[in-house]
Amino acid sequence: MSRLRLVLVGLVACSHSAAPPACPQPPPVTVVATSPTPDNPTTPIALPTAPPSEPEVSGYDKPPQNVLDVLHAPASPQPSIDPTRSRILLVSWVRYASIKQVAEPYLKLAGVRVEPRTRRKHDTPGGYGVAQCAQTLALVDIASSQQKQLRLPADGCADAFSWAADGKHFAFRNTSQDAVELWIGDASGTTKRAGTFKLNPMLGTGYAWLGDSARLLVKIVPDGQRPPPAGSAAADGPSIQESLGSKGESSTYEARDTLRSKHDEALFEYYATSQVGIVDAASGKLTSLGAPAMYMGVNGSPDDKYLLVDRIAKPFSYAVTYQRFAHDVEIWDAHTGVVVAPIAKLPVADRVPIAGVETGPRGFEWRPTEPNQLVWEEALDGGDWNTKVPNRDKIMTTSAPFTAVPRELARTEQRFAGYSWSENRSVALLADYDENKHWSRTWVVNPDNAAAKPALLWDMSSQERYKDPGNPVWKRLPNGEWVMRLEGNSIYLRGEGATPTGDHPFLDKLDLSTKKTERLFASGAEGIESFIDFAADGTKHYLTWKQSPVQPPNAFMRTMGATDLRAVTNIPDPTPEVRKIKKQLIKYKRKDGVELSFTLYTPPNYVAGTKIPAILYAYPLDYASAKQAGQISGSDQVFDTITDYRLLLLSGYAIIDDAAFPIVGDPKKAYDTYLEQLEMDAQAAVDTAVKTGIVDRDRIGVTGHSHGALMTANLIAHTTLFKAGVATSGSYNKTLTPFGFQNERRSVWKAPDVYKKVSTFFVADKIKIPLMIVHGMEDANPGTTPLQAEKLFEAIRGNGGTTRLVMLPHEPHWYSAMESNEQLAYEELNWFDKFVKNPPATPPAR
Repeated sequence: MSRLRLVLVGLVACSHSAAPPACPQPPPVTVVATSPTPDNPTTPIALPTAPPSEPEVSGYDKPPQNVLDVLHAPASPQPSIDPTRSRILLVSWVRYASIKQVAEPYLKLAGVRVEPRTRRKHDTPGGYGVAQCAQTLALVDIASSQQKQLRLPADGCADAFSWAADGKHFAFRNTSQDAVELWIGDASGTTKRAGTFKLNPMLGTGYAWLGDSARLLVKIVPDGQRPPPAGSAAADGPSIQESLGSKGESSTYEARDTLRSKHDEALFEYYATSQVGIVDAASGKLTSLGAPAMYMGVNGSPDDKYLLVDRIAKPFSYAVTYQRFAHDVEIWDAHTGVVVAPIAKLPVADRVPIAGVETGPRGFEWRPTEPNQLVWEEALDGGDWNTKVPNRDKIMTTSAPFTAVPRELARTEQRFAGYSWSENRSVALLADYDENKHWSRTWVVNPDNAAAKPALLWDMSSQERYKDPGNPVWKRLPNGEWVMRLEGNSIYLRGEGATPTGDHPFLDKLDLSTKKTERLFASGAEGIESFIDFAADGTKHYLTWKQSPVQPPNAFMRTMGATDLRAVTNIPDPTPEVRKIKKQLIKYKRKDGVELSFTLYTPPNYVAGTKIPAILYAYPLDYASAKQAGQISGSDQVFDTITDYRLLLLSGYAIIDDAAFPIVGDPKKAYDTYLEQLEMDAQAAVDTAVKTGIVDRDRIGVTGHSHGALMTANLIAHTTLFKAGVATSGSYNKTLTPFGFQNERRSVWKAPDVYKKVSTFFVADKIKIPLMIVHGMEDANPGTTPLQAEKLFEAIRGNGGTTRLVMLPHEPHWYSAMESNEQLAYEELNWFDKFVKNPPATPPAR
């Protein structure tokens, strides 16, 4: 169960009522052109034009024009429904930024890549991609389906949209030439900047609505701040770390992104320092609270009387990122900024076990139905899942005036996975999670009655798809907090509806007393339709997001218990030529009986009965049970977006897409048989694809990203199933992440043979089949540093193998620039054309 954490870190607009920060989203919006029909009578929404072309950048190659046309097609809008469920905010995002934006100078400071010009975070959390900018903005009235285009700030980058609780206003950030600004929009469609201050989003979003919907909490750049500290190699002196015998594992980080010197420390403190303030949404007037400091989170209580403040404290650590620095947690008076009560002083957490948690209080949140009740959890097992104890966590609470000794709400046998609070204060769901078994349990509880016995609601594998009950439907209270929607003693559940034939999203009503479920809606076999939210009139009507392979996702209004539906939006198809691509879901088994599946795509104008070259794409996943490993996820009824390796469809290739590659076994030692299972997965997928009569066995390539890149390299090294491979942003020497990888939690010293066996680097002399290696030069993802690609390339080259190394400048883990994606498409097409579509007459010697 996701829990409510409305701190300034990570607050985003949800497209329907769900609890931040993990808001379930409708299927990705990638859309198709439609004409008005009885089911879809609305005026088509205008798609944005493609972003203006940047001046030609030298040094990059381009794929054929038909591929460029798809790459350059504008993205279709994504919906965010206001809390009153009267309007939809449609945001169209720039699909690929220009290399100019991706190459914006930034500093690497304790896990944050901050652009000093504005203090904007350069990339997404973890360094997986560059932050997106909105391209167009529109408001759609749900009742009338009328839409109005809204003005975005000129020459800026708008993002982080968020509705106020009353639905009358929404806020967003805009990055201009010298600042990250706060902007306010209203239901009439006007937008304007709030005040003249500069937000500081380095350690979070930088703003959040207060419960009264009239004011916002902000973290801003302090007035009068001096220029950043100047560095001097001579003045810094040596960088020194020490360990005095204390034992404890630590996560692996991209070394260049942690602090490394006194100058780094000074820069981190300078850029992370913010002033807390409250802004009047109507006037833009700012009231400052407290003194400038390094604030991570600032979160208003439901009654708006108090602030929960999380502030970084010194000394800093060179071993971990800022999230695990020492920090102080306090309660402030929301009107004066005076400290009401200290809550916790937490030390540096630089020895947290892999898959473990830090010791001491953690996970602070306000209880949404109470004026000012604070809730948090504390580990009883030292934060280590290896430790055998009766209970792993206890949940604690305190309330204003915060002077009493905190009381215990509950204890969990396994790791506490959160409360889901309902709008009735005496009804909540409590969940825990067993890391050793991948097992989850959920109880119905009365948080305030210790004598009331919790009622077990769900007890199942966390990897179970077919019996997944779904997630609660949430609603927003007038105070701005999110809670489960509760009617009598029933909650609503929305889920993906995984079945052996693919996903069939559903809406259920669950009676918490009887545990009986009533199915209110389920997607049919033709197309796929997901519940978004209830309409403004309660639960009589509801909104869905409907799509098919040839019809784009659009919002529809349905009546409970009836079959009628009304189109609310009409978003056209940005790439009609892609609709000529066909696909089918293929199910099969590997030799040990584990059920598997993939989606087989055929290129436009494919002639039935002909055998064509194909590319297999997969991402291995770990499972504790073969039963769950064989369950199908996803659907062949979605409206596809063609990006990355799928662009090869436009050049005559079939794609064996999302082939199931499970690694099944006890989570404590599943990787003991990693290679054997990898080869079984690949053999089964290839044999099945060939049996369709579409795929030519002698012309198959393989590709994968991140953990899938390691898979690709290992399949090239250990099998003869493929003519060539392309590995992107991978990790090929697991000894460089010595304290674990994926779900392998043993260290390299406890399982050295496993680390070596998994690592392609140690069999580079066996790689004779062509392997291209692609990597972003600024990858900050732990474990997939650029060094991984460079060293594997050197090893293959030095042993006489056929290989190519493509290092993409300025790119993080996922490639964000249009120029980089053009280069990737060019490289993949040329590589696979040379070695797969038109393979050499004599295969490479092994």
